[in-house]
Amino acid sequence: MKNQEPNFSYIESLSGGDVAFRARLLEVLKSELPVEIADFKSLIRDHKFDKAAELVHKMKHKMALLAMDGAYELAVRFENELSEGNPELLSDFNGILEKMTTFLSRLTKI
Repeated sequence: MKNQEPNFSYIESLSGGDVAFRARLLEVLKSELPVEIADFKSLIRDHKFDKAAELVHKMKHKMALLAMDGAYELAVRFENELSEGNPELLSDFNGILEKMTTFLSRLTKI
């Protein structure tokens, strides 16, 4: 099974040891993700699934940065299904968002 737990492996390889670059990238994740999640939940609540799919598209790239291959694959399926008006994978997707939120919230200093 592919990874659904966030980690730093891909960010480490991208940064090439550049601590400042890694820190900036993580700060972007920490600042953008909560806003995207709040917007996503609002869109789902309002049954605006096409707009929610656009946010899933953005968030799946954050999953890739956090080396969450399995979560990324689920997000691709969820994005496609939302585009068709089907929110069936919502519970699974929310679980992934919770893992990301918890992981990023535990970062105090990178």
